[in-house]
Amino acid sequence: MTKDEVYSILKNSEGYVSGEKISSQLGVTRAAVNTAVKTLRKEGYEIASTTNKGYLLVSSPDRLTSADIMSYLGPERMQTVQVLQTTDSTNRRAAELAMNGAPDGLTVIANEQSAGRGRLGRSFHSPKDTGIYFSVLLRPTCKPAEIVQITTWTAVAIAKAVERATGMRPDIKWVNDLLMGGRKICGILTEMSVESETGTIQYVVAGIGVNVNQEPSDFPEELRGIAGSIAMAAGHPVQRARLAACMIEEMDNLRKAWPSGREDYLKAYREMCISTGRDVLVTDARHTGEFAKHGFCEAVNDDFSLRIRYEDGSYENVSSGEVSVKPQK
Repeated sequence: MTKDEVYSILKNSEGYVSGEKISSQLGVTRAAVNTAVKTLRKEGYEIASTTNKGYLLVSSPDRLTSADIMSYLGPERMQTVQVLQTTDSTNRRAAELAMNGAPDGLTVIANEQSAGRGRLGRSFHSPKDTGIYFSVLLRPTCKPAEIVQITTWTAVAIAKAVERATGMRPDIKWVNDLLMGGRKICGILTEMSVESETGTIQYVVAGIGVNVNQEPSDFPEELRGIAGSIAMAAGHPVQRARLAACMIEEMDNLRKAWPSGREDYLKAYREMCISTGRDVLVTDARHTGEFAKHGFCEAVNDDFSLRIRYEDGSYENVSSGEVSVKPQK
């Protein structure tokens, strides 16, 4: 942990900081500080050192590590954050920890997923060193029917995090896809476990996958027409550790606001949702296309469902399935 703590001190120092000050602050020897600095240098961190001045962090690689994220959040919050270089699925890992008694707010972050999952049984492309794959454990005290809105709240939270980190606000396509430049940059999959005898929620895992620094060639050919990244929209790379820290903070805000802050999240969702005021195609929850219907999305209702007017003049409040936005002419 000393290496992470040394990096955090250097990251948050405006100038040189002496080895003596670092060792005193952390309660370790000067030799331990020196060893930590050497290790950081081997990992690609450029650290200058000058006699009588100490150490200065010159530059950092774009890495998603505990040290990098802790430099923004601090060590206390990191006690319930697991940062993995690779895993099959952060949702699966968070669920395993939940079953072993992990606390509300536990966060699992991965640099790569080998079996990332999306909505409706789809896979989520999760290559290493470019995205953020992120799951948060929630233990809400409410009924299963009430928790369905958590996915739209999560979309708002992650959109806020992206805006804080980049100055650019994503759009939301109902129900929880985040878009920038018309391309999908984030998918959200919310899963929960319910106790069958009492019908109470044991836990909810909100899984978020964000395309951060991918280029078009990084996506499989079948996704290149619809998938994008924050870097593609911004025109430059984005510091993933800072964005990950913002995501953790916004999900912490969500946990504190649930459920009394519904009006604030509904207002933000309506402002960001690009499905309203557009021609749409509504598909059944199985996404078979068997019951696809053309319509016009009039509004986001108070329960986050969509008010759809169909071509025959009938109306429906859509709360499940797939709603595709037709391109504007």
